[in-house]
Amino acid sequence: MSNNPEQPSQINIEISEEVSEGAYANLAIITHSHAEFVIDFVNVMPGTPKSKVKSRIILTPFHAKRFMKAMIDNVKKFETANGTIQDMEAVEIPFNFGGPTAQA
Repeated sequence: MSNNPEQPSQINIEISEEVSEGAYANLAIITHSHAEFVIDFVNVMPGTPKSKVKSRIILTPFHAKRFMKAMIDNVKKFETANGTIQDMEAVEIPFNFGGPTAQA
């Protein structure tokens, strides 16, 4: 039996060139059910009557909470290095997606 503590197994993560380019979004619409959180990332352009969802991410409640904590931690680190991010005033979304009220 080894005296060394068990090391966590490593995960090999690959990213395709297409995915690595990313997709710009300036709006996130978040909805949830009892089993999952759905985040739709949208690029809304001024003067354009229609916008498309660029990416949809579906998370379990457990992973949604972990994601939230990771975002909070990363925003704090960013602000420590770069200064406070100015918070926008509440923005009214002039359309209804047919789901529960979402916050971004």
